Amino acid sequence: MRRPDSEPELVERARARDLAAFGEIVRTHQEIAFRTAVLICGDPHEAEEAVQDAFVKAYRALPRFTAGRPLRPWLLAIVANEARNRRRAAGRRTRLALQVAEQVPTGEHAPAPPGTEPERAALATERRAALAAALERLPERDRTVIALRCLLDLSEAETAAALGVRRGTVKSRLSRALDRLREEVGDDVA
Repeated sequence: MRRPDSEPELVERARARDLAAFGEIVRTHQEIAFRTAVLICGDPHEAEEAVQDAFVKAYRALPRFTAGRPLRPWLLAIVANEARNRRRAAGRRTRLALQVAEQVPTGEHAPAPPGTEPERAALATERRAALAAALERLPERDRTVIALRCLLDLSEAETAAALGVRRGTVKSRLSRALDRLREEVGDDVA
């Protein structure tokens, strides 16, 4: 039985216009690409369109991809650019945390975590809502760096590649963005 291709092998096959290899690359990175686009666009339908367009652009740009470099940050940079372009064109404000955090229930009908009293559950729901509203009020640049590092849990290197900046810039932007977020919601919520 043949072993599955490694990512560098898939990239080389895709660069030679092997659609099956590119399809495997898409399947591997589709979820993180969609989550990244939702964080930036704020709308799942726009995010789907952004991801589709980004993968088409990535396929066309594969000949310019530097072999041996990590693929995921390169792809996420294309996704992030496409999502930002769509967001600017649509002129929408994002509802960042509410649409991304599927596993974190929000709203007045959120179930209470097991083993907690209703007051604690209500307080947690209020804090999540305050945090989501504060994230929405931040500038796009701050929301994006917080989303990539804290919500998507990308490494500094991946975040830097996705934003097209240096790792040190990611650190400073994240620090300033988190400071602004704390100012918006207060230390008790943050």
